[in-house]
Amino acid sequence: MAVETDVLDELRRLRTRVPRLTGSLAATVDGLVLAHDVPETEPEGLAALTAAALGVAYRLTDTAGRGDFRELLVRGAGGYVATYAAGTTAVLTLLAEDRVNVGRLHLEGRRSGGRIADLVATRVGPGTGRHADRAVPEPAEHRATAPPATARPIGTLPVRTPQRPTHQPRPQTGT
Repeated sequence: MAVETDVLDELRRLRTRVPRLTGSLAATVDGLVLAHDVPETEPEGLAALTAAALGVAYRLTDTAGRGDFRELLVRGAGGYVATYAAGTTAVLTLLAEDRVNVGRLHLEGRRSGGRIADLVATRVGPGTGRHADRAVPEPAEHRATAPPATARPIGTLPVRTPQRPTHQPRPQTGT
């Protein structure tokens, strides 16, 4: 698939622009690898975990009323894992050392996420992933006014609804 080569080229350019970046992965929101540059890490496993974290992040931003998901940053003892939305069908995950310049990581991650979104949209077309029905966030400089308040769809995780029992409990007799 031609999109893989173009996305991989973007991941390699990203690695040259961000010192202390140790790996990058582009995947679909459903957890399928598009392209990767993650030595010493299983890309399929990372893509699956990214999809799971993405589902939680979508639900968290929705429940907290913070708008559409843009990015997720996790810091561990050995460094960072940063995930950026790349349109509605793809996601970019970056692995970085603990001493990375986080501002630079965000700047370049956001830019690359936009480029990957463009590559995926032009080569693959609109997606059908679980988040494909969500609108692509419009940059603030393109918005004339605040968006109208509308009902937000329920997040991607299942919501448990209490069910009424199908039978009537028997009355307890005292002994």
